[in-house]
Order: sequence, then structure tokens, then C-alpha cells
Amino acid sequence: MSGGEKVARNSKEEAALKQFKAKVEDVIKPEYDDRYLWKWLKAREFDVSKAEQMFRASLAYREKMKVDSLNETYQPPEVLQKYLTGGFCGHDKDGSPIRVEPYGHLDMKGIMYSTKKSDLEKTKLLQCEYTVADWREQSKKLGKRVDGLTVIFDMEGVSTKMLWKPGLQMYLYLVKVLEDNYPEMMKRMFVINAPRIFPLLYKICRPLISDDMKNKIHVMGGDFKSHLLKYIDADQLAVIHGGTLSDPDGNPRLATKVCQGGIVPESYYLNDQEQFVNMEAITVPKGEKVCREYIVEKPGSILRWEFKTEDFDIGFGVYFVKDDEQKYVVPMQRVNSHIVTEDGTYTCAEAGPYVVCFDNSFSWTRQKKIYFIAEIINTEVDQVKPEIETLIEGGNWNSFVEKFDNTHL
Repeated sequence: MSGGEKVARNSKEEAALKQFKAKVEDVIKPEYDDRYLWKWLKAREFDVSKAEQMFRASLAYREKMKVDSLNETYQPPEVLQKYLTGGFCGHDKDGSPIRVEPYGHLDMKGIMYSTKKSDLEKTKLLQCEYTVADWREQSKKLGKRVDGLTVIFDMEGVSTKMLWKPGLQMYLYLVKVLEDNYPEMMKRMFVINAPRIFPLLYKICRPLISDDMKNKIHVMGGDFKSHLLKYIDADQLAVIHGGTLSDPDGNPRLATKVCQGGIVPESYYLNDQEQFVNMEAITVPKGEKVCREYIVEKPGSILRWEFKTEDFDIGFGVYFVKDDEQKYVVPMQRVNSHIVTEDGTYTCAEAGPYVVCFDNSFSWTRQKKIYFIAEIINTEVDQVKPEIETLIEGGNWNSFVEKFDNTHL
């Protein structure tokens, strides 16, 4: 990656680059040209000390994870090869690689139940190393500096299940790992098929999105195919996204290159101890009930839950308390949560106390052990939803961001 094209820099940035090079002189390799080092500075807004700290931390992390030899020594577990969505499908008009992420088909819960955190990290690192290697090949092929990554982030199929907190936390953690070790890799991201809950997902992720990153994100409306073709030639794009690429069997999703994910079979799941590490263990005595109260402060907030019993079924329901009366919003019924994990959501129409209840009153001989997690996702999105949805549908990302940020959701 040496000998790259010159990038326009002002005098302040040039001075910062000179200082930065002096600070990290002891670890600079021949391939670390000015363009490469400039990325670390830009990622820390040209604060030389912070850029140095980031750079040295990354070197230590790469050594810890043995990144330079991952391609030769590491193979992702089968479950990640089959169900971790995404893949590379060609190059944009500048020669940069294109990665497609069918996020709506990602079963993050199943993935996390079936693999270790270190495997997820290593697999994502492999993807980034592939990108870096592709830059080198494209630079030689085209006779110019090729940099950056174009991402098509397809949200078709996204639902409230994607709000599972441990899954979101893990996804955002992986994003941070990549940003800390591959600064300025992202050139642009096209978000397509944005769902109704997109504003809520944006709210959750917003603290991790820098102003610079906001400028790289483009939320497309219904005409996204014609817009993608402004940046990507048709023969580098899957049919489903407006191009001409398809699988030998005619699949327009290009599944041979882009993993389509899907529900992870429970046969891949690790043992219960690892699976339920993020959950509270509750014992419901025989013949009794155990309830948990959650206070909803804003109408339209979402109550979500997930649980699994060890050996037997359990009664489950959710009720709302108003004027000292209980009104079930999720009817009490026995569920086979010992066979498959039970999960769900409820959009709370009113503010006030909502009670999640586990009923074992029908069993006079057995207590039930439950692994359980629940949370309230507060949002005022519904108050501005019609306007926000119009902005998303029209692909007006800048107006959406301005409206959303100024609303203080």
C-alpha cells in the first residue's frame, strides 16, 4: 500500500501527520505510507496523542489475535460459514470492493448461542483482511490507488426481534473492533429496505456513529436500484439489487457469494451454561407464581422478553395494572419453553406498570428453573413516525438525521 496518491491536506493536517510519524517511528513498516497513517489521524480528528494510542493499541490487538497469520491458521466454525450473513460480490466504479450485508436475515441470537465471541471477532477480522488484500490486487490491476469499501446494508426482513439487547451489543462491539483496527475503511454504506423500526435502531446505534460516518451513510428509498447503479456497474451487482449477477441456478440473491443467513438450528447451540450467560436464573416454586414489574414511562415503548425453562413447561403472560386492576395484554398460557426458547415483544399503548408473570400454579410436584431476560425499550419514535417514514421512503438521509437528532429521541 505504499506509493499512494496524494490526498489534499491542509497545513494543520500536514503538521499533525509529521508529528504522528515521529511518534510511531519505532513501529512504522515500509508499507505504512502517508495515506495509511493519515487514516489513523482522521479517525481521531487529528489529535496526535489519541491517534498514537489508537495505533499502538491496534498493533497489540493484531499481535494478540495473530491477525497476520489468520488466513493460514484459522477457519471459522461451520455455523458461521453457513449462517453469518454477508459476502463480497464485486467492485464499485472506483474499483473498491463491495460487501453485501443481508442484516434482516441474521439470526444473531442463534449465532451467539452457537459460537464464541473470539470466533466472531476472528471471522470479522478475516473479512477486513480480505478487503485489504483486495485493495492491493485492484491497485495493481488498475494502476492507481484503490481504497475504501462500499457496503450494501439490506434490512429486508428486519423486525423487533433484532432489538434483542445482547445481540445488538455484540454487533456494535464488532463494529467498534473493526473501526479501532481498520480506520476509514468504510467509503460509503447504502441502507436499503429500511423497516418501520429503523428510527429505533438508529437511536440505539447513534452514539457510535461519528459525524464523519453519518456523511458516508445513504438511506435509500424505493428507487434504490437506480441509485446503486450510479456507483456500481450492473455486472458487479446482484439481480435483486438492480444488477445482472445471479447464481448458476438463477438465484437473484447471489447466495454463492453472499451468505443469506437464516435461523440457526439448535443442533449448533453450545451448552446451556454458555447459552444463558446474559440471563437471570429464576426458580418458580411448585404451585406458585413469580412476577417481575416493569415501569413504562412513555406510550409506544416496547417490552421485550426471552426465557427458557430447564426441563418442563411454564405458564407465561403479561398484564397491565390500571386503577388497581389487572388487564392481560399477553394472555396467560402454558408454553413449551423447555423445548425451544420463548421470546416476544409487546408495544405498550399506555404508560404505567407492566407485569411479566411466570405461572407454575398448575404443578404441585415440581419447581421450575427459568433463564430469563426482559427490558423496556423507551422511544418516542411514534410521535414523529409518519414524517420520519416519509423521509426514509424518499431516501432523504440528511433530512432524516436532522429531524431525528433534533427530536432528541
